[in-house]
Amino acid sequence: MYRIRFHGRGGQGMKTASRILGTAFFLEGFEVQDAPRYGAERRGAPIFAYVRADREAINERGIIGRPDLVIVADESLVPIAAAGVMTGITGDTVILINSTVPPDLWQNRLNITGPILTLPMTTEVEDRLEARFIGALCAGAAVRLVDVISLKSLKAAIGRELEPLGPEIVKKNMEKALIAYNSMDGHAGCVKEGGGMKAEEYERPTWIDLPFDEAALSAPVIHGAATSELMKTGLWRTMRPLIDYDQCNRCWWLCSTFCPDGAIRINDEGYPEIDYEHCKGCMICLANCPPHAISAIPEEQAKGRSEGGKKS
Repeated sequence: MYRIRFHGRGGQGMKTASRILGTAFFLEGFEVQDAPRYGAERRGAPIFAYVRADREAINERGIIGRPDLVIVADESLVPIAAAGVMTGITGDTVILINSTVPPDLWQNRLNITGPILTLPMTTEVEDRLEARFIGALCAGAAVRLVDVISLKSLKAAIGRELEPLGPEIVKKNMEKALIAYNSMDGHAGCVKEGGGMKAEEYERPTWIDLPFDEAALSAPVIHGAATSELMKTGLWRTMRPLIDYDQCNRCWWLCSTFCPDGAIRINDEGYPEIDYEHCKGCMICLANCPPHAISAIPEEQAKGRSEGGKKS
């Protein structure tokens, strides 16, 4: 069975990469699983997606603990323990990193002897829109490294998964995928199928017993004890919620309760106020506001504006 993990940041297309690779495997007659795994669901946050492919029925479930191939779209994730890039790595695991740093230097940094490859593209591109195609690059490279998927199936998979985005986007992703595919010619077939796990190798998961706390401690309030108040999560925001206080009827228990980060506070008059330093722009408050008093504008338009978040 092939076990493959894609690691990247939100917005880099790791879910798309896993979908393309999974579909390509499927078109070659494999049984397939592919799924993303999110942490904080916001742009730039670490995420990963995984693909399993086998000629037989797949009985494994859940995340991949012992990958045959790990593809890293953002090299800054490698040293972050919470990103889990190195989880389950063995001497046979092939690691492919989107980096201009030579593979031998990565082996020295990580102190591992297993094979490490790098993608032939810079991490900083002149046109930031080019970053949209990293997922296709990763999928194309993965297809060549396993070398059991035809180019026909790769192209068909890209067409199927990206068809709703239009022919120009499909064409551009196809070009990028083929660039990565061809760049891995010297390593074609280096990723081998991993064997099945034996029952005696099974390890029980490590459980953490969490104490039950009162809501004042356990609620997701960014300004509460033991939280990261200094982490300005509002910097990730692309859309800014604005409150129209002429429409607000002060049903504050809705927007403030539904805010996943507790970034909406209530003033002495019972009006909600948005903490823009920590509001990540998820727009859950907008979706749950009964009088539709909350609207949203692009963050670029909101620069220099503070109104709409506080009752003056």
